[in-house]
Amino acid sequence: MDDKNNQKVRPRSKMGTGIAIGMGVGVAIGVATDNIAVGIAVGVAIGVAIGAAWDNQTRNKNDN
Repeated sequence: MDDKNNQKVRPRSKMGTGIAIGMGVGVAIGVATDNIAVGIAVGVAIGVAIGAAWDNQTRNKNDN
């Protein structure tokens, strides 16, 4: 028997997509406030939160 057919497929993480979205928002905030470094940091934090929530939502949907 082939072991690949018996392995459970793990869903892909959405964390990277969330961070990318957050970075875009952070750069926009940074340009608006004339402090890009702080804007990027805020954007990464927002992106991690978005990615974690999106992963949790996807994981719960797949479990049901």
